[in-house]
Amino acid sequence: MSVDASAGCRWVSEILNQVGDKWTIQVVVALRDRPRRFNDIKRHVAGISQQMLTRTLKALERDGMVARTVRSSTPPQVEYALTELGLSLSGTVRQLAEWAVAHRTIIRENRQRYDTSRT
Repeated sequence: MSVDASAGCRWVSEILNQVGDKWTIQVVVALRDRPRRFNDIKRHVAGISQQMLTRTLKALERDGMVARTVRSSTPPQVEYALTELGLSLSGTVRQLAEWAVAHRTIIRENRQRYDTSRT
């Protein structure tokens, strides 16, 4: 493998680790339909801590998938929205979710069969 190919693989791995993270996927889904404020996102992403949501939003903003807008009001309101890049990811995430729903029964059956054969 050439140096360029090796660097490319590391880059792909790094990006997939970020976008494949369970919190990233859920935040992208929460923002898919419309911009939301922080606490609104938190309500839509079950189980996420405030700290983890902050980290996830910052990482998505850094990668250019989320835009953070501060509205001048008292107190200031901050809104998060998917960018064009984030919207393109949301389409892929939606396809993956649809695949998971369509195949959940057979996967559950396969897991049960596997677990039974191992005991």
